[in-house]
Parts: sequence; C-alpha cells; structure tokens
Amino acid sequence: MTDIIVADYHDPVHQKALVTLLDDYARDPMGGGKALSSRVKDILIPALVAQAGAFSILAFDDDEPVGLVNCFQTLSTFQARPLINIHDVTVKPSHRGQGISTRMLRRVEEVARQRGCCKLTLEVLEGNRIAQNAYRKLGFRGYELDPALGQALFWEKKLAD
Repeated sequence: MTDIIVADYHDPVHQKALVTLLDDYARDPMGGGKALSSRVKDILIPALVAQAGAFSILAFDDDEPVGLVNCFQTLSTFQARPLINIHDVTVKPSHRGQGISTRMLRRVEEVARQRGCCKLTLEVLEGNRIAQNAYRKLGFRGYELDPALGQALFWEKKLAD
C-alpha cells in the first residue's frame, strides 16, 4: 500500500525524496524536459521552509518515494480567505495509473479544508489530457467569472533564469 503523507521539510528522508521527485518531474517533458540546477537542488528545501504556508505531499511505496505535490497558500481577495495553489503534481512513471495522484490531491484538499481555504487552484498544460481528465474527476474546472468573457488564461513573464 502506498502511504500518502504531508512532508516534514526538516526530515532528511523527506528532503531527499522531494528534491529527487521534483528533479525527475523537471526532466519529464510535462515538467519542461530540463533537470534542476545544482543551485536549485541546494536551496529548494530552505526556500520551501521560508515560504509561509507552503506544504508538500509525498507518496511512498514502502521506502521508495513515488509521488509529490507542492502547494502554496495565498489569499483569495474576492473572498478574503486563504486558497491553496497546487504547483507541482508528479508520480513516477512506474507507479502511474494506480490512483496515487488522486489520493495525494485528496490529501491536499484535506489540508486546505483544515486551513479554512475557499478553493484550490492549479495549472495544467493544454496537451496533458490525462492530467486534465484526472483533475476534472476531482471537481476542477476552468476558471471564469462570466461565460461571455471566457476562461482565465495562465500567463508568465520570466524575469531571470
């Protein structure tokens, strides 16, 4: 049975699992296809610790880390309540199709409800139909205020590498 836990950023086993899984995800085409730099690997855990409201969910198959979700708490200004942005979702290829991401996302929702959050947000690539279908089954939908204005788009402006 795969265990789904909230990571302890001070636990060396959790630290190693988080960095390894995120690096694996970064190397995957859905994560950009490029490994994390040594600098990022070195400062990732301290950066997460310093980020108020950040938490990560890990999945372990026995002692093997097989899944990760990184989350960040922020504020819904329209509701004046916290929300959770789901930033990274990854499961090792060897463990996909076993419902691990669903279980991890349900754990994220439990944490969000405990924190009094009003919603969960995430981004997904247009071409990642498998993830889109999984998110829809969990109740995620495109964001819109008025159907006449269409759904929100997620944009970025890179400031540095």
